[in-house]
Amino acid sequence: MPKLVLKAGSRPPWVGLAAAVWVQIAAGNVYNFPLYSSALKSVLGLNQQQVSFLGVANDVGESVSLLPGLASNKFPPWALLLVGSVLSFLGYGLIWLAVTQTVSSLPYVVLWLALAVATNSGAWFGTAVLVTNMRNFPLSRGTISGILKGYVGISAAVYTLIYSTLLKGSASKLLLFLAIGVSIVCLVMMYFIRPCTPPSGEDSSVHVHFIYTQAASVLLASYLVTTTVACDIVSISDSVSYILVAIMVILLMTPLAIPVKMTLFPSDAKNKVPTVSSSDQLDDVSMQTSPLLTPSSSTAYLESFHESEDTSDVETLIAEGEGAVRKKRRPKRGDDFKFFEALVKADFWLLWFSYFLGVGSGVTVLNNLAQIGVALGVEDTSILLSVFSFCNFIGRLGAGIVSEHFVRLVTLPRTFWMTSTQIIMIIAFLLYASALDGTLYAATAVLGICYGVQYSIMFPTVSELFGLKHFGVISSFIMLGNPVGALLFSVFLAGNVYDTEAAKQGNSTCYGADCFRLTFLVLAGACGLGTILSIILTVRIRPVYQMLYAGGSFRLSRTSNH
Repeated sequence: MPKLVLKAGSRPPWVGLAAAVWVQIAAGNVYNFPLYSSALKSVLGLNQQQVSFLGVANDVGESVSLLPGLASNKFPPWALLLVGSVLSFLGYGLIWLAVTQTVSSLPYVVLWLALAVATNSGAWFGTAVLVTNMRNFPLSRGTISGILKGYVGISAAVYTLIYSTLLKGSASKLLLFLAIGVSIVCLVMMYFIRPCTPPSGEDSSVHVHFIYTQAASVLLASYLVTTTVACDIVSISDSVSYILVAIMVILLMTPLAIPVKMTLFPSDAKNKVPTVSSSDQLDDVSMQTSPLLTPSSSTAYLESFHESEDTSDVETLIAEGEGAVRKKRRPKRGDDFKFFEALVKADFWLLWFSYFLGVGSGVTVLNNLAQIGVALGVEDTSILLSVFSFCNFIGRLGAGIVSEHFVRLVTLPRTFWMTSTQIIMIIAFLLYASALDGTLYAATAVLGICYGVQYSIMFPTVSELFGLKHFGVISSFIMLGNPVGALLFSVFLAGNVYDTEAAKQGNSTCYGADCFRLTFLVLAGACGLGTILSIILTVRIRPVYQMLYAGGSFRLSRTSNH
C-alpha cells in the first residue's frame, strides 16, 4: 500500500509556550482583588458582605469560560486574546473611574458587572493558551497544565511587586495598570500563540526543555517572594524599584531561551514528521503531527483526507485501521466526548463536586485574605498575599510534575492528589480556626499549595477522561465550581459571619478569631466531603489510567473500561 505522508507545520511549539507565560501572568489579574478590595470598601462605603459578593464577581469572571471554551474550537487563539484584552480594558477602566471618583455614585450592580467583565478577560486569556498548548504538547498534558497554571499562580506576586514598588501601594494606579498594561501585553502576544507541530515522542530534548522551564518558573517565584518581603522590611528608592522590576521582566523572558537556542543551534534530532505505512501506526502519527487530534479523533482526521485525490488509499487505510465501516457508538472513557455526552457521566459530576468543594473553599480564603489578616492582627497583608501566591504556584507546578511522574510510573490517577490535598486542607482550616500564634502564615502557605494542586490537577484529568476535542468547553463547565463555591462559602457564609461579629463589636471592621472561626470549621467539613468524593472517583477511573499509561507512556488506545 502506498505510504500516506502527513504534512505538518514547521513552527516549534516552544515559541507559543514562552509567549503563553506572559499571557498567563496577564490572566492572573483576577488575583489582585485583595490588593484593591479595601479601597473599594472604604471609598464606596461597602460592608463586608458586599465586598464578599464583589469577590464572587471576581470568581465568576475568572471561571465562567463556556464562551471561550466554545470559541476555542471555532476561532484562532489570537481572536480569544483580542476579546480578553477588550474586556480587561473596559472592566478595569470602569472600576478605576469608580475608585478615583471620576464617576460618582456608580450603582453597586454596575460595579459588580464591571468586575465580572474585567476578570472574565482571564478566562479568555487562559483558555486560549491552555487549549492551544495542551494540543501542541498532547503527550505531556500534566506537565503543560502545571507550568501554565503555575505562572497564573505566581502572577499575584508579580502584581504585588509592581503594586508595592512602582505604584507605591496605590489601588487606583493598580486598576489603571490592569486596564491598560494587561491589554497591551496580550495584544503583543497575539501573534505568537498559535497551533504548532507537536514535538516527536522520540525527541529527547523535550524533557530537558520542560525541566528548564520549570526551573525558570521556580527561580522567578523565589525572587518575587524574597523581593516582596525585603521591600516590606527596607525602604527602597525609585531607582532600585525600577531595577527590581527589570530583573523580574528578564526572569519572565527566560523561557524564550528555548526557541532561541533551537533557532541558533538547530538539531537533527528525530523531530521529522513520521510516515504511516501500517494501520498500527495511525494513531501515533496523527497525534504527533496535528495539534488538534486526539486518539478518538483519528477517524475524523481520516475523513478530511477522504475529500482529497488519494481517496482510494484512504479508504483502504480506514478499512484496515478501523476494521471496515464502524457503526456510531457512544464514547468510552479516554475518547473524545461531546459536552452533553460528558454531562451524563458519573465521573464528570464526581470531578465537578470534588473540584467545587476543594477550590471553592480555597478561593473563599483568598477572597477574604486581607480581612482575615487584619482580623488576626496583621498590619500589612501584602506579604500574606505573596505567601499564598508563591505556595499556590508551587502547588500548581508541583502537581504537574508529581502527577505526571506517578501516572507513568504506576498508572496512579491524578485525582489521588486531589484527595491527598483535601485532607491537608482540613488541617489548614483547623489551624486558621484555632488562631494560635504563629499559625497564620503556616496555614496560608499550606492552603496555597493545596489550592494550587486542586486547580492544576483538574485540567489534565478532564483531557484524559473526556478527550481534547471538546476539552475547552468541558473544563470550562467544571471551572464553574469556583464561583459557585465562592458564592456559597464566601458571601452567604463568610460575609454573614464577619458582619455579624463586626456588629457585635460595634465596628465596620471585625477583629479577633471569631470573625472567621465558624467559616473555617464549615470549610473543613466541606473538604472532608470532597475527600470522600475524590476517593470514589479515583477508584472508578483507575482502569482508565492503566489503559492509557500501561508501559509508562501515553497509549493512544481506543478502548477503555467502564
